[in-house]
This record gives sequence, C-alpha cells and structure tokens, in this order.
Amino acid sequence: MIYVELPDEKNRRLPFYLAMEEYIAREFPAQEFFFIWQVEPTVIFGRNQLVESEVDVAFCKANGIQFYRRKSGGGCVFADRSNLMLSYITPDTNVNFTFNRYMLMVEDALQRLGVDARTTGRNDILVGGKKVSGNAFYKLPGRSIVHGTMLYDTNLEYMLNATTPSDAKLRSKGVESVRQHVTTLNRHISISIEELISHLKTVLCDSAVVLTAGDVAAIEDMEQEYLSDAFIYGNNPAATLVKEERIEGVGEFRVSLEVKAGRIRSVSLSGDFFIIGDIDSMLLSRLKGVERTAHAIEEALAGVDVPSVIMNLKKEQLINLIL
Repeated sequence: MIYVELPDEKNRRLPFYLAMEEYIAREFPAQEFFFIWQVEPTVIFGRNQLVESEVDVAFCKANGIQFYRRKSGGGCVFADRSNLMLSYITPDTNVNFTFNRYMLMVEDALQRLGVDARTTGRNDILVGGKKVSGNAFYKLPGRSIVHGTMLYDTNLEYMLNATTPSDAKLRSKGVESVRQHVTTLNRHISISIEELISHLKTVLCDSAVVLTAGDVAAIEDMEQEYLSDAFIYGNNPAATLVKEERIEGVGEFRVSLEVKAGRIRSVSLSGDFFIIGDIDSMLLSRLKGVERTAHAIEEALAGVDVPSVIMNLKKEQLINLIL
C-alpha cells in the first residue's frame, strides 16, 4: 500500500482531507493508497444525517469547533489534534470485502502494539469493550474509500457536548453516556501519538508518494463543495409524516414522507445507515406517486435488491419503515 504525503505541514480544515481522498480516488492509478491526518476540533457528520439532529451547533460555535458533512454514511464523530483520522482508497469495489479488510488491517496494527483490539458491529474497533475507532465508507466509480477515527487522547468533554447521539443509539449499545462507550489509546499504550503515526505507516504501507503543488491546488478546488452551506446543511425535506426507528445491524432511520390522497409524493431517508448504491434512482424515485400500501410498495420495488443499496437492510424492513 502507498502512503500519500503532503508537500508541506500547513494546518488545514477537515474538508481539505475529504477532498484529498476523493481526488486520489478519481485521479490516481488503480492502487491502494493510505494517509493519516489531524485537524483542529471538528465535528463530522454523515451524508444522510440532519445537522440539527447530530450537532450542538450553539456549543460548537461558542467553543470554536467546526462542523462539516462527509459523503460517506454512518454516524457523527468528533476529531481534534489528539485524534488521528485514517483514509484508505482502493480499487476494490466489493463493499463488504473492502470494509472488512481495512478494519482487520487496523486491528492487526494495534494488536502488534500489544493492544487487545477487536473489530465488532458494523464499523467499530473496540479495546476492552470500548470504542477506540469508528469507520465509514463510500464508493466512487471503480474506487472505494474507507475512513475513520483513531482516538488517542481526545477531548472527551468536547466530544460529549458537541455531538448529540440519540438515547436510542446509546441504549442499543448498553451504555448511558458517550463517556462509558469510548476509550483512548493513551490508556493502553505508552508510545506518543507521533510514534503511533510512524507505527501505522510502517505496518500498513511499503512505499510513499508526495503530492505536487498542482495536486494540492486541484484538491483545494474540490474542497469548495464540502465548504458550501448547501452541502453542509442540506435541505430539510417537506413532510406530512415523520417516523424514526433503529434497526439493529443497519442503523438509525428518520423517514420523512409527503403523502396526499393516500399516495406518496416524496420520501426522504436520513440517519447513520450506510448507502452502497444509488438510493435515489434505485429506491426513492420508484416510490413517487405510489399508493402507500404494502402491496403497492412491494410492486414498486419489484426486482430491487435493497441490501445492495442500503447495507444490511431487507426489503420488508424498508416497506415497514415507509408504512
């Protein structure tokens, strides 16, 4: 695997690194690439999430914490300079294989330090039963991107107050607070964060490439989409019916339906689930104008492999969500 380095040590905002992943996936050869990055205190929430449901915006603004949306699914996380962010780009587009391979590589790297790291659930790595790394992914044509956190000595007070995970999510994990759910690596290893970075590079990569000034300029252009209010805040869907539900092994869903005369005029899904296919053309557009009955929805989704669009979601579960 090839480690990607920047030509300088400039302190950059989180969207730059999201754009860097996308640039590498779109412009670099079909090989495996990896890089590690750090940012000032920032909240990053998933592609399908509503900012007001996941981020305490007032707390973030009062404390100088930035917040941005990413293009992958999954939940809301907090990052600062005592936390590592890991990015993996691969030409393998088999989502389950790619995601599992990455998680196992990181697990192995931690175990080599004597840490009892274990992958579990959809996207977490645990140490001593507590979360130390959360990960997410998304696909581009011919490429997969996996990225995640690695908690070293993160400001847990900021994490607790800047993000607003639902009571349902916390209860589902058997904890009463975020503090009871996470741990930091500095409690389990004696090496510095700089030594941890060096270890991960050595274990995971066998060569390196340095970006050019032209690469950086192109990434900065790509970054502008991530910085726009339209991308960060999105649009709250019009709705006459709203339903919230958590499906174990899939994620949290907020279903917003606009219904008139018993027919679906529009449907929107938000939450921390993972999208691995074209949700608009393969699912949502098929439901417009459809009568809101199990039979009609079943007919509209005939031939659609729902788990290939939303990871682990069964067709009957989707129908139940809409009803």
